[in-house]
Amino acid sequence: MTTFDARRLDRIGAVGRRHVDAGRLPCAVVQVADPSGVVYTDAYGWADVETQVQISVDSIFRIYSMSKPVTSIALMQLFEEGTFLLEDPVETYLPDMANPMVMIGGSDQAPVVRPAVRSITIRDLLVHTSGLTYGFFRQTPLDARYREASLGDFTQVDYSLSEMVRRIGRQPLLFDPGTSWNYSMSTDVCGAVIEAITGQTLAQALSERVFEPLGMTETGFSVPSAETGRFTSLYAPVGDTKLFKIDDYASSAYLEPPAFLSGGGGLVSTLGDYQKFASALLAGGIGNGNRVIGRRTLEYMATNHLPHGKLLNECGQSLFAEVAMDGMGFGLGFSVVEDPAANANVCSRGEFAWGGAASTAFWVDPVEKLTTVFMTQLLPSSTYPLRRQLHSAVYQAIE
Repeated sequence: MTTFDARRLDRIGAVGRRHVDAGRLPCAVVQVADPSGVVYTDAYGWADVETQVQISVDSIFRIYSMSKPVTSIALMQLFEEGTFLLEDPVETYLPDMANPMVMIGGSDQAPVVRPAVRSITIRDLLVHTSGLTYGFFRQTPLDARYREASLGDFTQVDYSLSEMVRRIGRQPLLFDPGTSWNYSMSTDVCGAVIEAITGQTLAQALSERVFEPLGMTETGFSVPSAETGRFTSLYAPVGDTKLFKIDDYASSAYLEPPAFLSGGGGLVSTLGDYQKFASALLAGGIGNGNRVIGRRTLEYMATNHLPHGKLLNECGQSLFAEVAMDGMGFGLGFSVVEDPAANANVCSRGEFAWGGAASTAFWVDPVEKLTTVFMTQLLPSSTYPLRRQLHSAVYQAIE
């Protein structure tokens, strides 16, 4: 088991505290754990800067794309039950996704398309090799088409998950499925597959399959009214030392259950709840006395599934990912470290992880047997290299 130098542990919390003190972050909450339990925790800053509501380990955060690993685990539970195969065409479960077309030219208003060489598979959805995209990227004409169809603004839409599938199904793809990687709404489609197979809402399925077994009592698609005081406000940077509030904890859309259940980015959670999830992954799929995924299934998920064994920087279309793309592969719902030297970061080969748009992050290191969960509320996550700084701080404390 990994041992830590107690004299060096507080350098981990100091990373976030420096950013808070400089006015770059509203708060920083971090926790490191190993198989024996929590090794280090630090909570610093403000849940709401303007009213000086202090952050705590019990505060509730928008975790955005850290929802993706949760949804991916739930979907792979169904795989374990034999309800689908990874190579199944997605239209087997979602007919609106049939007969995909690929955009090869033109504009967002007048796209030039051709038939895709094959259907999107469920594996493509999990690996983000589906050819789907996000409207907020603003990189391609297809992104503009997504914005026009209101695809990607998860807190403002008033349609259902099934309506999302219909809207995506009417859009062309960025590339032929399985040929490239683009961070996208693929995991939201995974949520729709879960609903189609189980006959439950995604909220019900995640609760029954992940949250209840792991004792994650404070994770869901909205903040209960009785817990509003524990919710956090969301900020964006103004220059390098000022913050602008873009979502107030007391009037946020997250205070009401949403119409659209985004398995790709819709969950809220706490440090402790997400640590239960991360610790279960470190333990090979078991937590709170319950197994939520098989050990071999999890190992398979945390294997690089990119085409021909390539890395993200070799086959990625997107200019954005929640990790540095050099030396990084991608599995079934997680990034996977393939080459720590190329990644230019202290980490272990086989580490799997992901982050969220509000600069939250987690990783599981099966070599050093540790997990790290970091929470804050700053959009976008690319503003500061927080995750890489945290890696350096965590690993320098290992004896």
